[in-house]
Amino acid sequence: MKPVSLVRHHVRPLLVGALLWLGAGAAALAAPASADIQRGEYLARLGDCVACHTAERGQPMAGGRALQTPFGTLYSTNITPDRTTGIGQYSFAQFDRAMRQGVAADGHNLYPAMPYPSYAKMTADDMQALYTYLMQGLKPVSQVNKPTDMRWPFSLRWGLSLWNWAFLDATPFTPDPKQDPVWNRGAYLVQGLGHCGACHTPRGIGFQEKAMTELGGKGKYFLAGETVESWRALSLRGLWTVDDTALFLKTGQNRFATASGSMAEVIHHSTQHVRDDDLRAIATYLKALPPGENELPAPSKPRAALTPHTPDTLYTSRGGLAYAQFCGDCHRADGGGVNRIFPPLAGNPTVSAKDPATLLHIILTGGQTAATAAHPRVFAMPGFARLSDQELAEILSFVRISWGHGAPAVSSGDVQRMRATLDPKTTDNSRFDTPRVADMLKQPNASQLVRGMRLHMETRDLLPRHVGNQLNCASCHLNAGTVADGSPFVGVSAFFPSYAPRAGRIISLEDRINGCFRRSMNGKPLPVDSADMKAMVAYFDWMKGATKPEDKVPGRGVGKIDRTLKADPVNGKQIYAQQCAVCHGDNGEGLKRADGRMIYPPLWGEQSFNIGAGMARTYTAAAFVKRNMPIGFHGKFPLGQGGLSDQEALDVAEYFSHQPRPDFPDKVKDWPKDKKPDDARY
Repeated sequence: MKPVSLVRHHVRPLLVGALLWLGAGAAALAAPASADIQRGEYLARLGDCVACHTAERGQPMAGGRALQTPFGTLYSTNITPDRTTGIGQYSFAQFDRAMRQGVAADGHNLYPAMPYPSYAKMTADDMQALYTYLMQGLKPVSQVNKPTDMRWPFSLRWGLSLWNWAFLDATPFTPDPKQDPVWNRGAYLVQGLGHCGACHTPRGIGFQEKAMTELGGKGKYFLAGETVESWRALSLRGLWTVDDTALFLKTGQNRFATASGSMAEVIHHSTQHVRDDDLRAIATYLKALPPGENELPAPSKPRAALTPHTPDTLYTSRGGLAYAQFCGDCHRADGGGVNRIFPPLAGNPTVSAKDPATLLHIILTGGQTAATAAHPRVFAMPGFARLSDQELAEILSFVRISWGHGAPAVSSGDVQRMRATLDPKTTDNSRFDTPRVADMLKQPNASQLVRGMRLHMETRDLLPRHVGNQLNCASCHLNAGTVADGSPFVGVSAFFPSYAPRAGRIISLEDRINGCFRRSMNGKPLPVDSADMKAMVAYFDWMKGATKPEDKVPGRGVGKIDRTLKADPVNGKQIYAQQCAVCHGDNGEGLKRADGRMIYPPLWGEQSFNIGAGMARTYTAAAFVKRNMPIGFHGKFPLGQGGLSDQEALDVAEYFSHQPRPDFPDKVKDWPKDKKPDDARY
């Protein structure tokens, strides 16, 4: 008979932070055959058994997942009913003892990484139903358990008997007669099957949870937050409103935060499948807990300091400028994020946490949102480890000072220590040479350069008489014009003035800028001698650096697409609906906030670009789409851009670029010298 080691979450936080994914889905669990099995399956969902007992790309519940602890590595065990390698020979009494006391069928002690101190609170009926499900509702899988790899003396299991004697309270949950049934149900689920304290309760000298309930002298520590494996599992005490917490557990998102890290996995496998009444019970109990000592969660209503607002230092500090360059396209200048897509920073408890571990971890490694029935599409954030420790410290300090409600700044030493903890497997430290807009502050004409950058990023707001639609320069030139193959500004001014065969004349940089005002933004030219035009040119000139006219600039333009491919607009319409509509609208109308301000630009209709620059030619538009869209498709640095194949990009470009939009009468003068390109859309 093989021992079982039902390993669980206290070696991993349930948090808002960065994401770990399992290849095996909970949907692979066997279908229930009776009411008892059905109830047991629901309890297994509540306990999130599949997450720990399924290795990446492994069979559900067959074990083999590595769980890192401060004392070595544990591997979850096979809890399918296989009689040789699983728990098929366990009697109910043996199973009950393992779940409540941490003692396997053969008598050896289990490591408390399996949260048996929490499972001990289960009722006898629930324990029996769970046992029935595991024995009768799962298919047996023959898979031998991996031995633990714990350092001495922690490899000696006899010491676990002393740990149980000192710390284990195996008393089942007792309802509080002073509370209503909803509160008691929530307390039972949180303290027991949910084992929330395994990650969210501070640990004591023996690595034990300092409190298992809110009662007693140490009850103030229960769910008050803990840092585990370089992630911050936030305080759950007094968490948000009942509705907000229930929504977060069901969908992975609410108005304050988006789940990521291990919490995204928990939501994916467990809480999204929990009944609404149980979710409200959990949320009711958490809301009723008084604030703890260690960390306070987000308020029920956003405080003024935590609501979205554009900080005064966005364009006057190194951290603010770096944020505008690398973060603003997704999280927006005001920290408000994009509803249902990218999480807000304003009001986000991870931003305001005293311990910045989660922020440090996710900015170095990136992350993904939870896949739920409500939000099946996963959005990714790339890791930014290619930026220096000082740059990342400046960005995170700006974020925390701006929207963290007094959260302390982050130092380069903090980043360095986290990088050392995570390296070398989980971060990309290769060099990144793109110009840093924060360095403009060192220049004697810094105010002019910053104005030029802002005119590119806020064109419509700052130059309303010259923009006739909903576009900004940054609608196409991402990350302040620094993304390779996204028409970057890097080195561009070195090549102007230049002869343009299409126009049959010399084109200056000012001409090119005004061409965008006319052709893309359906507006009026900017006077060449105006201060704003000079600022835009100055920004281009700063981006030139040491580039000479004969140089080749890596990443200049939008790259190439396979010209032997033929466009299929019917398939392009399907791809648009699947990949593009979430940001650009079902009918190409763009994405707006509740106040009417545009987030992502329209792709057709009266407020879209007219002829456009690169968008005037199908293969050029396809090359831009391939290398830059959709944002958040995967974790590619620096923006998470790209992801479609040549054919997909060509098909969707053919579809959207031929939709109706404003005309550009001067198009008749486009090719006085050259032959009209085959892929020109007019």
